[in-house]
Amino acid sequence: MAPQSQSQPPPPSSEDKTGALDTPLREVGFEIEEVTPQKVCGYLRVTERNCQPFKVLHGGVSALISEALASIGAHLASGLQRVAGIHLSINHMKRAELGDLIYAEASPISVGKTIQVWEVRLSKMDPSNSDIKSLVSSSRVTLLCNMHVPEHAKDAGQALKKYAKL
Repeated sequence: MAPQSQSQPPPPSSEDKTGALDTPLREVGFEIEEVTPQKVCGYLRVTERNCQPFKVLHGGVSALISEALASIGAHLASGLQRVAGIHLSINHMKRAELGDLIYAEASPISVGKTIQVWEVRLSKMDPSNSDIKSLVSSSRVTLLCNMHVPEHAKDAGQALKKYAKL
């Protein structure tokens, strides 16, 4: 057995990555899988911590995921400039129940110098066939881009640089 290299740390877990990029996402149980300027995606298991009292995914959690993934993608697509969501429109098509696995994917519709628009789709995975997904919600997020980064937030893009595929 070859000795393990001391210079290479183990790869970070999805939970570590999510916590470094967006703490509220981690708190609801979301795990970021991929981060690029063209796509930000990940998974959420519907549990008690992200459900409403009727044991279905809380619509506010869907909105949180949409805003967060679009913001991460826009931040990366703008060259790590500061971005801010200025409009979120979300449609809930189908419920996701306790135990369901949700796949979320954000992709840009328009990437301009000052405004970006991202689409975010949350889909329920079929437990017997991961290629089959059923749309739970669809949203559009409009973001203001290339804003001034305040001095206290100059390192805001460091975690993104670490985890993004550029």
